[in-house]
Amino acid sequence: MSLIWSVEDDKDLQDLLRFSLGGFGYDIELFDCAEDLFAKLEKGSAPDLILMDVMLPGMDGMAALKQLKNNTGTKKIPVIMLTAKATEANIVGGLNYGADDYMTKPFSVMELSARINANLRKNAKEEVLEADGIRMDTASHECTMDGKKLSLTIKEFALLAELLRAAGKVKTREQLLGEIWGYGYEGETRTLDMHVRTLRGKLGDHAKKLVTVRGIGFKYEV
Repeated sequence: MSLIWSVEDDKDLQDLLRFSLGGFGYDIELFDCAEDLFAKLEKGSAPDLILMDVMLPGMDGMAALKQLKNNTGTKKIPVIMLTAKATEANIVGGLNYGADDYMTKPFSVMELSARINANLRKNAKEEVLEADGIRMDTASHECTMDGKKLSLTIKEFALLAELLRAAGKVKTREQLLGEIWGYGYEGETRTLDMHVRTLRGKLGDHAKKLVTVRGIGFKYEV
């Protein structure tokens, strides 16, 4: 499960991020200011991705971003800037400082989740997912089931990987379509259903663990 750190002083937005990102299967830790984030980093902790507001008490988000990207220990952590400042100059400034992505408020939590996933995948050099005899190596794109190689299409591999990352938790149809086919994908959900069906056909006895949650989506039971 990916750990997301968010630096945001708006309590209402903190609650929204805690609820929505937690529901999407992320661990999330919230900070009121950049100074608190750096204090946590100094203790040896580090997240998989950082959400950084621009307007903050004390050190502002741009200064914090610059410090993160100039430090060899933190420069590879993806940073998504969240800000009410939507001018081209602010966006370009953030990207020039090393921001990996940029979203303006108000934003869609579905789009935010898709962008988080995209940046985590882009940043990951290697990831091994394991559950109940299934082992997936995302670096080599290999999957084995009970020690035997499982032949999956690119979309089937991506679908199973997303379900294993959130093992035991529901992934909505919209999440899966956005994360695998791309945010804003307008194809009918029958595309997803078809891939779930073919994936189940390859999972053998494990197929019963890929559960349909009626009216919501799917989850992999562990």
